[in-house]
Amino acid sequence: MSRLTESLNPQQLHAVKSIEGPLLILAGAGSGKTRVITHRIAYMLGKGIPQSAILAVTFTNKAAREMAHRVRELCVQKLQNMTVSTFHAFGVQVLREHGHHLDYRRNFTIYDETDKQSLIKESARDLGLLRRSHDGFDAYRIASLFSRLKSNSADWQEETVHLQPLFREYQSRLKLFNAVDFDDLIRLPIRLLEDYPEVRSALHQRFRYFMVDEFQDTSLQQYRLIRLLAAESGNLCVVGDDDQSIYSWRGAHFENILQFERDFPTYREVKLEQNYRSTRKILVAANRVILHNKNRKGKSLWSGLAEGESVVLVFPENEQREGEFIAERIRSLALKKRIPLNQFGVLVRTNSQTRAVEEAFVRQNLLYQVSGGMSFFQRKEVKDILAYLRVMANPDDDMNLLRIINTPRRGIGKKTVEAIVATARDRGCSLYSALNALHASAASGAEIAALPDKAPELLGEFHELIENFRSRFLKTGQLTSSLGQLVEELDYWSYLVQEHSRPEVARWKYGNIEGLMDSVSGYEEDPDNLDPNLYEYLNRATLVSRDTLEDFDGRERVNLMTIHAAKGLEFDTVFLAGLERGLIPHARSVEEGAHNLEEERRLFYVAITRAKQRLFLSSCRSRRRRGRPEEAEPSPFLEELPPELIEQHREDEELSDTEAIRLFAEMKSRLGGAGGSD
Repeated sequence: MSRLTESLNPQQLHAVKSIEGPLLILAGAGSGKTRVITHRIAYMLGKGIPQSAILAVTFTNKAAREMAHRVRELCVQKLQNMTVSTFHAFGVQVLREHGHHLDYRRNFTIYDETDKQSLIKESARDLGLLRRSHDGFDAYRIASLFSRLKSNSADWQEETVHLQPLFREYQSRLKLFNAVDFDDLIRLPIRLLEDYPEVRSALHQRFRYFMVDEFQDTSLQQYRLIRLLAAESGNLCVVGDDDQSIYSWRGAHFENILQFERDFPTYREVKLEQNYRSTRKILVAANRVILHNKNRKGKSLWSGLAEGESVVLVFPENEQREGEFIAERIRSLALKKRIPLNQFGVLVRTNSQTRAVEEAFVRQNLLYQVSGGMSFFQRKEVKDILAYLRVMANPDDDMNLLRIINTPRRGIGKKTVEAIVATARDRGCSLYSALNALHASAASGAEIAALPDKAPELLGEFHELIENFRSRFLKTGQLTSSLGQLVEELDYWSYLVQEHSRPEVARWKYGNIEGLMDSVSGYEEDPDNLDPNLYEYLNRATLVSRDTLEDFDGRERVNLMTIHAAKGLEFDTVFLAGLERGLIPHARSVEEGAHNLEEERRLFYVAITRAKQRLFLSSCRSRRRRGRPEEAEPSPFLEELPPELIEQHREDEELSDTEAIRLFAEMKSRLGGAGGSD
């Protein structure tokens, strides 16, 4: 046990050993909160608390995996009965075990945002609300409204009440298709806990100790769920930092910390204020900025590290010059200070700011990656194959059936689909049931006027394909081999070649299909998956966070991302670009009042505290807007920085030819003589 606790500071040790009753851990940036959480779990296990009694939840699959991995490193026993997951993954688990109370079968499908909007459109079309032109119909906006309604963060208003029939139809179809959306993964477990005493009793008996990471980012519904779970034992530990609450736009409610204090009045509080990440100058700058926020719990980070370099402030002429400065300085520091490229972070307020920086990186031949791009599982070719798997797991999944019924093209046209839809509507059944009924009728010799001549034969072939592969996929240990056979049977490669005139595009897209096969293979061969099956894999694919699969060839790259995407990361050297009024604080936030202005300041604070050794701030004198250069003003947040820690940028002397050759030779030597010889 001493091995677990000897490396902790007094505050961390107190937090680790406080395992009974409610506990609030205020963990400042870089204060080792993940270390505290993982050591606390290991400490509990060492005290004899069963693995199955512990539930630890966080926000991304990546964070959950890291947490579980670090606990395994601290413990000698295998951790097969402990639940470390995201809120949504835990919701899947609850619905899988207890969803039958709400008439959901275990093989339910999870609809992502694309599926959700498609179902809303289909529902609207059948209600006569959606015309061919789609004029005035914003599925994204409606989906967002439905999400807010289901998470209790919005009520029906006079201007939205006309959408109530669409909402009811959407909900009805989800239930008919044995499907749920992401909001249901929190909403339905809450309903089970509140309305079904046997479910509440079962979960209370199993889980006795609860931990919530990044508590400041929880929504009202997520806190409601964890409060219901912890109501009986009272052993709820929440870890967060109100100064890093930057996600109100996606439902995060940083005042949950205050609500926790009201709901658990016997709570104890531990503040983690020692920062292990940043030099003192960077930390003093961050503290000075965040002090201007009124709605916060008092704490002041301190560092035992060196004073460090001053914060550098730059006022480039425009965004092009800003990009050039960043690229040149990264290139120079990488050579002179021997800093790996992946230890540089370039942070911006909005995605639109990356273009000028990317262009500069290309000109300087700097490898870089933009984080937060399209998820691997959102790419069309991957979604096509996953749609087949979803239909095999849940044939009543209408949205995915419609996606695959003629992809790749097999001659099943619009008239045939309309006949299937009409039959499903008349019988009150799913499309697959309607398809089977039409196929059976045609096979028995009945003539179906609504179907084209060749349709019965084509539907029969499609039905046979699904049923044949469904039986294979549902057998234990055959996911990978069955997927390879399915892709070959579909001849998806020929389909890609026909769809794309450039062969390199077809090859790239087929490479994503191969990546999906690798993903399935890795899942099936993972020894920690005690029962690898199609249902679990599909749920993982839907829940997986954006940062799980990145195109990466192993070479070091500069990290370019929004400040929101940088939350939880750290870099040796950080460049914070576009520090101008209207960008940060964002113009919209200024209009919406002091509450949003404080969140913008928290965003600035988060950006500063990503830096370990060096911090560069840039504010352009002019920036292009709508194609025309406009004068820009510095962000008012810059005035809140301590002037004694700021250094105005002075252009470096250019490297001499001799020094450049020497530094390049050193870098080449460190890389093992990359490049070889003729």
